[in-house]
Amino acid sequence: MDRPPRDPVTERPTVTSLATAQRSLADPSVRHPLWPPLTRGCPVTSTEDVAYPLDIDYAYDRVPADLFDRPAAHGLERWAPLLPPLAAPGLGEGNTPLVELADGVWIKDESRNPTWSHKDRLNRVAVSAAVASGARGIVVSSSGNHGAAAAAYAARAGLPCAVFTSPSAPPAVASHLRAYGASVLTVPYESVRPLMRRIVDELGFQSVSSVTDTAHTGHPFGPEGYKTLAYEIALGLGRAPAEVHLPTGYGELLFGVAKGFQELARLGVTGSVPRVYAAEPAAAGALTEALRTGRPVARVPVGPTAAYAIDCEINSYRGVLAVRTTGGTAHTVTDDQMRSARQELAAQGIWCETSSAAGLAGLRARGRRESDGPVVCVVTSSGYKDIATATEGFAPTAPDWEPIRATLTARESERP
Repeated sequence: MDRPPRDPVTERPTVTSLATAQRSLADPSVRHPLWPPLTRGCPVTSTEDVAYPLDIDYAYDRVPADLFDRPAAHGLERWAPLLPPLAAPGLGEGNTPLVELADGVWIKDESRNPTWSHKDRLNRVAVSAAVASGARGIVVSSSGNHGAAAAAYAARAGLPCAVFTSPSAPPAVASHLRAYGASVLTVPYESVRPLMRRIVDELGFQSVSSVTDTAHTGHPFGPEGYKTLAYEIALGLGRAPAEVHLPTGYGELLFGVAKGFQELARLGVTGSVPRVYAAEPAAAGALTEALRTGRPVARVPVGPTAAYAIDCEINSYRGVLAVRTTGGTAHTVTDDQMRSARQELAAQGIWCETSSAAGLAGLRARGRRESDGPVVCVVTSSGYKDIATATEGFAPTAPDWEPIRATLTARESERP
């Protein structure tokens, strides 16, 4: 790209980003220009067996000294120096609340984002990359959250969006996608990536999800948006936590949060990096298997699970790096454990989908903490996206006082 990215409205150059290059996660000494985004993995270090994703490097010596002295704010512009150029307009994403539970565990509630999930952070950055590099549209494969966020940010940027999704996705997901004007495509699973590649190659769209078959690579810019979770958590706690527990599918969120805390330590904002723990559904567990066997990527069979948002058959190498570099672990949790955690959260006023409760489920299943200090569990999306949502109705209630009184007094006696 000959000129720096320009604001799509004002046509002025966006100069606040300190991003300098793309680099291979297999070998960070292998560097590529920042533009165009290499969405099919590193062309130098990838092999026939593993497509290695890319990372974004920055001019860290030029980060404003007061960047982390300012309060958090809605909109990723708040963190622009440590993000790729934000060439697409935003929706006020980020700055989600930290809610403390009774036992001192903190919940970072990402359901408060504009499309009710953490994917808004990724798509603000990835759609910006598409705008800045002149893409004619956005294409994504998603079971729900990612597709909704991509469709919303594409609409905001004035780009068409094609979403490949499962015909078994919750009905509310299809309504959500179509509300933004997205083209919803439900083809057999084995046809998704070949068709996505054709859309990219022949129509000039940019993929904001993975188009590679031998590993999950994803968009190289997208996970940078997840770093802002770490920035907000550190500002909210006044320090880095001791542990962070996250629902994990491909591992992009895991990687972004780990990188954010590593940047904070590198810049002297915090004195430590938390252990990062991945919680996967027991019906899958690709990252757990990759770490157990010492491989960069593992492919596993996927069984039935209510945690449809994170039931991934293959992991990204990003997740392996996040766990290894922070001293954390990856483990699996059952549907019953996730449902129990979901009920615990609902009792505290936080309604999330089953997948989103995996981080807290993982913490509760371990029953202990590895180190002293605050513990944070990330809740990734709203309960309205759960498979079971809106499948049950309410039987008519008779307008009689005694049964109503008995019901309410019984519930009162159940409270702790």
